[in-house]
Amino acid sequence: MKNSLFISKILFFVLIMLFPNFAQNKAGTTVGQFLKIEPSARAISMGNAGVSLSGEATLSFFNPAGLGRLSGSQVQFTHNQWIADITYNYAIAAINFTELGTFSIMMTNLSSGEIAVRTVEQPLGTGEQYSVTNFAFGLGYGLMLTDRVSVGMQITYMNESIWHSSLNAFGVNFGVQYRLTESGVMIGASVSNFGTKGKYDGRDLYLNHDLDPKKYGDNDQLPAEFRVDEFSLPVIFRAGISYPYVFSNDFKFLLSIDALHPNDNSESINVGGELNLVKNFFLRAGYRNLFLANSEGGAVFGGGFNYEFNSSMSIKFDYAYADYGRLAQAHRLTLGINFY
Repeated sequence: MKNSLFISKILFFVLIMLFPNFAQNKAGTTVGQFLKIEPSARAISMGNAGVSLSGEATLSFFNPAGLGRLSGSQVQFTHNQWIADITYNYAIAAINFTELGTFSIMMTNLSSGEIAVRTVEQPLGTGEQYSVTNFAFGLGYGLMLTDRVSVGMQITYMNESIWHSSLNAFGVNFGVQYRLTESGVMIGASVSNFGTKGKYDGRDLYLNHDLDPKKYGDNDQLPAEFRVDEFSLPVIFRAGISYPYVFSNDFKFLLSIDALHPNDNSESINVGGELNLVKNFFLRAGYRNLFLANSEGGAVFGGGFNYEFNSSMSIKFDYAYADYGRLAQAHRLTLGINFY
């Protein structure tokens, strides 16, 4: 007990010491914004308060330390009909090797679909089409250091493309979870997308330039290229707590609260709850971005159910609805298969 508490304090101290270093950029100065879209329908419907939660592979998005607490192997898929008809898909597979810990592999894809190219001269369209696509691939690992402390890390490669130009970057997620009491009170902290900077490159940045348009006979076809800056990934520090309350075997409640500190926005708080009915049915609700100025929407709710085929396999389905104010709403569906 003393050793696990000592390890937990060290890990939390390291995370907190890193915390002030992320407050360097302002809003709108990070790339890879799709890395902030949450894939877990369960956590989303609990207000995105997922840093201290575990039991699902998708929760490694909030804190990879949750991988170490998986009792078996899982495969999960999430489909999200995002804002403005943008399509978002996420898949993760986590395999538990008991003494060695849990390894995971994940993929994310976001696509805008075809968009008409418009110019000042041709506002109705040039007849060309372009698209915006985002892709991420990650490898994760989680381990129980003691019976109370788990740690985890994920390395992610991301690519963001707009028409004929794209950028690449690498990021690391790492975190820790600590079980405070035998009843299951958990605290967690994590850092997401701490990594390299990225800048766009591609033939959309090439142009023919005239050094002096007023000079007759000047060469107006000099090959040139736009110079673009590098930008950081959207780094997020999370810290939170979850508190379970058992009314009876068929009636349980879980409260979760997270505090967020991103490098491209102001601090905020997420809060949510999950009501477990008759073991396999769940009702959830929450609120995101409390105290965040000019936020668009915040209320979320959802539910899910778990069906056990036998003692070695079960299937889980979760749904989440999120309100985004003037940007309308988003619906997420997560399907999971558990192998014990």
